[in-house]
Amino acid sequence: MATCKEIDGSAGVPQFYGKELRFKREEAGLTLEKLSDGSFYGITYLSEIEHGHRRMPLDLAQHVDRVLKTDGFFGRRCEDVRKARRKGHAEYFERVLDAEKRAETIEQWSPTVFPGLLQTEPYARSLFRVERTPDLPEEIDVKVDARLARAQLFEKNHRTPQYWNILSESLLRLPIVPSQQMAEQLDHIAELTRRGRIFTQIIPWNAGAHPLMQGNALVLDFADAPPLAYTEGQHHGVTVDDPGLVKQYRRSYDLLRATALPPEVSLAMIEKAAEDYRNGVHPNRLEHRDLA
Repeated sequence: MATCKEIDGSAGVPQFYGKELRFKREEAGLTLEKLSDGSFYGITYLSEIEHGHRRMPLDLAQHVDRVLKTDGFFGRRCEDVRKARRKGHAEYFERVLDAEKRAETIEQWSPTVFPGLLQTEPYARSLFRVERTPDLPEEIDVKVDARLARAQLFEKNHRTPQYWNILSESLLRLPIVPSQQMAEQLDHIAELTRRGRIFTQIIPWNAGAHPLMQGNALVLDFADAPPLAYTEGQHHGVTVDDPGLVKQYRRSYDLLRATALPPEVSLAMIEKAAEDYRNGVHPNRLEHRDLA
C-alpha cells in the first residue's frame, strides 16, 4: 500500500496550514473523498492544499471547518495562507501564480522585457529599481526572490509544463543591465532551451506587422480545468477565462508563432548575442541587415 508523502510544515505558512489540515482530517478518520463530499472541489484540489501547492478558497475552508468541527480555524487562517503564497507578487497576479504551477502548457509573448519565469537576479532587480518606488532594499529583495522562485518550475525535480516563449529581437539588442549580466541573462535562456526545458522563438525586428503587436499575452492550458489567458500593464493585470476570448488569444498566439523564426535559428541568435556581450562588441542599436 502506498504511503502518504510527509509534509514539511516548517517550509512555510501554506505547508504548515496543509499539514494541519491533513492531521485534522486523519484524526477524524476521513479520506480526501469523504472530506470533499458536499463541496464543489475534488480530492486532487484538497490534496494539493494539504501539500501547500494550492490556496484554500474561503467557501472550501468553511466547508472543512463544518465537517471537521474545527471552530472556524481553517476559515480564519486561509487569508493568511493566501497572503503568504503571493508574498513578493502583486495581488492581481495571484491567480496566475497559482495556475502556472498546475499548467500543462504555458505560452507567452513578451515584447518589452524577458518573461519573469526566465529572468536572472540582476535583470529582475533592475526592473524593480527603475520604478523608484519607496520600497526599502529588503522589500525589493523579497520581490526579486519571489520572481526567481517561480523559475523552480524548470528544475529537474519539478514536473515541467511545456513552456513556449516568443521574444522580440529588440530584447537581445537593447541591454538594460551591464554587458556581462546581459550575457548571463541570454545564456540562461539558451541553456534552458538547449536542455529542452523550454521552447524559444524570436520575432525579428523587421518582421513587419504581426499579431499581438499591441500588448503581451500569456495562455495556460490544464489537464483538469478550462484554459486561461492573462495580459498586464505596468501596474495592473487581467486574467481572462471567457472561452471565446481565450480562443482569440490562442489564435493570435498561433499566428505569432508562425511569424517567428524557427527554434533552432532563434537559439543561434540568442547564443550569438550572448557571445557578443561577453566580448564587448555588441551593438547598442539595431543594425539593418538581412535576416532571411
